Amino acid sequence: MHAKKNEPAPRVAVVTGADSGIGRATAVRLAGQGMDIGITWHSDQRGAEETAAEVRGLGRRADLEPMDLTRLPGAAGAVDRLAGRLGRVDVLVNNAGTGTMTPFLDLDPVTVRQVIDVDLIGPFLCGQHAARRMIGQGDGGSIVNVTSVHEHQPRVGAAPYCAAKGGLGLLTQVMALELAEHGIRVNAVAPGEIATPMTGQEDHDVHAAERPGIPLRRPGDAREVAAVIGFLVSEDAGYVTGASWAVDGGMLRMGPQAGSHLENDSWRRP
Repeated sequence: MHAKKNEPAPRVAVVTGADSGIGRATAVRLAGQGMDIGITWHSDQRGAEETAAEVRGLGRRADLEPMDLTRLPGAAGAVDRLAGRLGRVDVLVNNAGTGTMTPFLDLDPVTVRQVIDVDLIGPFLCGQHAARRMIGQGDGGSIVNVTSVHEHQPRVGAAPYCAAKGGLGLLTQVMALELAEHGIRVNAVAPGEIATPMTGQEDHDVHAAERPGIPLRRPGDAREVAAVIGFLVSEDAGYVTGASWAVDGGMLRMGPQAGSHLENDSWRRP
């Protein structure tokens, strides 16, 4: 869909890692809010094409670009290539991520560097590319960094993941401070256990899963995270910047090692 003469061009959102899970749900959500979508993918091109088909089914443009955030700094140029083909960028959602479940003493430098690059340095560089374009456009924009509940609390076996997500959370706050003068808002979304390929639960009915250790008793749906992102990049959140929004069913209220790991409801009783 193209803007008619004298009508403003549609807003454009770039969503990294939009081939599945939270990224796909976010791309579709933002398309439903009237945006054209730039989609990056790492290994699942078919998944990215399926996301694009959903976006186009909503009457919006979609463009795809491969991006491997272990190949920095060059990989972050995908943001510029998508913005160039789509005409601009108004929203960046730094969703692409990876992780490891490896004891601290067993970690090797290659694994640590890979997780840090994908989960922290990659979003840092993608944010720079998007922000520079937004500043050049002159009418502001919005960036959302997808972190994790482990932005706020640790988890055994996830040292580089927690370090990266914690760093991304503080980076979000610095970006918010420095980019505010340009009308660019920057926020984080911190998901808990979400039914996605990363947790081995894609397309599961979250209401049928039993999670006694999560106050809302279930995992989250990727569309529930996307709804919060959709709010944060909308005009309704025009006075929100530098915040981290937990989408976790109350998991963070349970402490760093609780949440989905509890097997019964005994914690609910005094």
